[in-house]
Amino acid sequence: MTVEPLLSVRGLRTVFHALDGAWAAVDGVDLTISRGEVLGLVGESGSGKSVTGFSLVQLIDAPGEIIAGQVEFKGEDLRAASPERLRALRGDRIAMIFQDPLMTLNPVLSIGEQMAEAVLEHRSMPRREALQLAAAALSRVGISSPEARLKQYPHEFSGGMRQRVAIAIALLNEPDLIIADEPTTALDVTIQSQILYEVQKLARETGTAVIWITHDLAVVAELADRIAVMYAGRIVETGPVDVVLDAPRHPYTEGLLGSSAALVEPGGRLHQIDGMAPRIDSRPSGCPFRPRCGNAIELCAEIDPAPSVDGERQFRCHNPVPPAEARP
Repeated sequence: MTVEPLLSVRGLRTVFHALDGAWAAVDGVDLTISRGEVLGLVGESGSGKSVTGFSLVQLIDAPGEIIAGQVEFKGEDLRAASPERLRALRGDRIAMIFQDPLMTLNPVLSIGEQMAEAVLEHRSMPRREALQLAAAALSRVGISSPEARLKQYPHEFSGGMRQRVAIAIALLNEPDLIIADEPTTALDVTIQSQILYEVQKLARETGTAVIWITHDLAVVAELADRIAVMYAGRIVETGPVDVVLDAPRHPYTEGLLGSSAALVEPGGRLHQIDGMAPRIDSRPSGCPFRPRCGNAIELCAEIDPAPSVDGERQFRCHNPVPPAEARP
């Protein structure tokens, strides 16, 4: 019996309009995620990860525009959903943790007011119970004296604590899907480890699916079940996290691994990827990674590679890294 994915994305394309044309920040992305699964979406800055996350919940404002693709959540077409329906889903069944907590928190409302509102918008219960849920959520993300903290305002919190509050808000209604945009960047390692544990526990116990957007491969290796590597607005390799990280097939994935100190053996040499990711208005013909790739061949300049299947993974490359068993 085939289990329907919680979220299914096909051919998602998001462009930004400028005087000289419309340029694709997300260029034909395909993704699926099942209940209780953690998907790590990784890549350099400018690869399109955050725009993908915003596109999934239809939060693209002008001059951006989603021009193509299908986004189905629990069988419902989100691109066809009304603004009222999207507001009902966001914060309840789909939660998003933004990279900058100042985008999430209202500076003139107390933390308790904001958290209680996030609950009462979607549930019918006494305000006192909503505040109890809020205090429990703050405790889960490592904030001490949560009842007292509910009476404070965002400016009374450090940047790291504001981020923890944003994460707690996302956990409040135990959503079906959490889209987390680099949520632990501002946190120290101890709190980061605690939050990763809570996210894994939530996924395991409640079936919540998580899309974890990050540039940190070490976090993905610890947290995720599957990984999707993104470059120039496209998914260039995807599969089970241990399969992809142990033996990458796309040269870009291999380059990311070689430049990550946490994933290189002690005493091993770090290898940087030459050059920089292309701007969305100046991507090369053929494969967009070609100018930076040590495996590039003539075909790479002519034809954009189609997805290839290798067991449980997919990758897009004309001259991939040899499989692990074929390497010297």
